[in-house]
Amino acid sequence: MSEARLRPVDLARGQGLSTQAVRNYEEAGILPPAARTPTGYRVYTPLHARALRTFAALAPGHGHQTATAIMRAVNEDALDDALALIDDSHRQLRTDRHTLTAVEHALRDLAATVPVTHQTADTFVGPLARQLGVRPATLRRWERAGVVRPRRDPATGYRVYTPADVRDARLAHQLRRGGYLLEQIALVLDQVRAAGGVAPLDAMLHGWRERLAWRGRAMLTGAAELDAYLRERDASLAA
Repeated sequence: MSEARLRPVDLARGQGLSTQAVRNYEEAGILPPAARTPTGYRVYTPLHARALRTFAALAPGHGHQTATAIMRAVNEDALDDALALIDDSHRQLRTDRHTLTAVEHALRDLAATVPVTHQTADTFVGPLARQLGVRPATLRRWERAGVVRPRRDPATGYRVYTPADVRDARLAHQLRRGGYLLEQIALVLDQVRAAGGVAPLDAMLHGWRERLAWRGRAMLTGAAELDAYLRERDASLAA
């Protein structure tokens, strides 16, 4: 019995795509090459449908670009390359988890000692250094590390610290006293800025952890689909 034949529209409907998208995926190597009829029409098989489902399952966890590279490597019989790409994605997810944990620990250390500033006016490097009990050179080093981000006065070129910059400098000072490295502090302050302050961070960190968990689950789903595609592909090649 010959293998079932599918039209581009059959694959497209199964994934909610256009037929042009299916052709684009084939050209990108996401699908294995399709056979052609004598009149030049593409003929797809259930293996192509499986490849399309596999790509759709890989993309949420690995991203479109990496999922494309994984499928291309598989279809070019470069399985080791495909598995290495998957390893890299898992390594990045692990790094993101470590980053989140470092931020959570740093913020927990700050919880009881969050500095409060009632400053409403801008200030300069000298007065701020005196407030914190550090040297101006220390603030400049923090700036180079991305910990504080003062603007420059266009007329004088002096560093100008807004009240938000002063808050960041006070947080940085507290974290430095707790033994955190500048690169760790820069990560924490990036999250503080993104959240609009320290208070909203609990919800943001919870959302961050949920997104990491979702990516991990998506990678598991993608792995299961890829394994099924590899099995079906091996059987098709052996037939």
